[in-house]
Amino acid sequence: MALAAALAYSVLHAAQPLVSITAERVNAEPLLRPAAPPWTEAGVFNPAAVIVDGRTVLLFRARDAGGTSRIGYADSADSVHFKIDPHPVLEPEAPYELGGGVEDPRVLRIGTTYYMTYTGYNRHDAQLCLATSRDLRHWQRQGVILPAYKGAWNTGWTKSGAIVPQQINGRWWMYYLGTRHDADGKDRDYMGLASSDDLAHWSDASSQPVLERRPGAFDSRVMEPGPPPLMTSAGILLLYNGADDRLVYGPGWVLFDKADPGRVLARGDKAFLVPRLNWERIGTVPNVIFLEGVTMRSTPLELTGYYGGADQYVGSMRIHILLRHELVDHPGR
Repeated sequence: MALAAALAYSVLHAAQPLVSITAERVNAEPLLRPAAPPWTEAGVFNPAAVIVDGRTVLLFRARDAGGTSRIGYADSADSVHFKIDPHPVLEPEAPYELGGGVEDPRVLRIGTTYYMTYTGYNRHDAQLCLATSRDLRHWQRQGVILPAYKGAWNTGWTKSGAIVPQQINGRWWMYYLGTRHDADGKDRDYMGLASSDDLAHWSDASSQPVLERRPGAFDSRVMEPGPPPLMTSAGILLLYNGADDRLVYGPGWVLFDKADPGRVLARGDKAFLVPRLNWERIGTVPNVIFLEGVTMRSTPLELTGYYGGADQYVGSMRIHILLRHELVDHPGR
């Protein structure tokens, strides 16, 4: 039986398009958990998700006992029982990956090519990187696409690229995480916007983060993009991961203007799923639900979301979206 989850949350202002999201867990137990192969023994979590020939493919982050991360491949016919390939599909090789590894993929298909954004971590710097593939198993690195410490506003690391699945005003757009040292002396993770004319070379598209910090809110410490955004007739709907000042993580949502990807139309005020189960509250990083992958279910308004629990496990949720306008496109198709 599915577990009940959060209530729906509507828009910031009554004049805005109606957005309401509810979610419930599919299972009380993890879909994937640490396993015997050494490269997965310390954690299997934070997956991207794609449907290929009717099967669900998860590209997940796996961590070994030494703390190095790799990206693995698992697939399923029923979206519940997954078989993990015995070898990772991406291992740390480039200098900007050595030591820490390759982390937290987001994946979408544009044309016949899959684009995977991921974090390259060398135990000193975390930087947003890109790789491409035709089959989800063989990946070609495209390098660091947003270097750390060199942004228009961010003064630290870069991570978590969520690429908008279609061009707007003749350009490609991507939401990402950047760390900024605030005036009160604290480092916080904000959401930025970058653009590109070729999907390979990216630059900041705004001089400030696209989401304002809300003290005391579920996302007061972290505002981190989740899966690739959904294109709707109401706007660009981005599911993102928030964390409060106690670093409790849960997913929320924000709606951006399709004509101006940096303009916020509406934003939820609470996470639509919060850590409740033991394996979400206790693990490598406690109190974490971290959403990175979604696939479409029976209609565009029904999604299956795949998330990391406590930086150690993979769980799934059903996501129900209510809009005044029907969703018209989705990157997981």
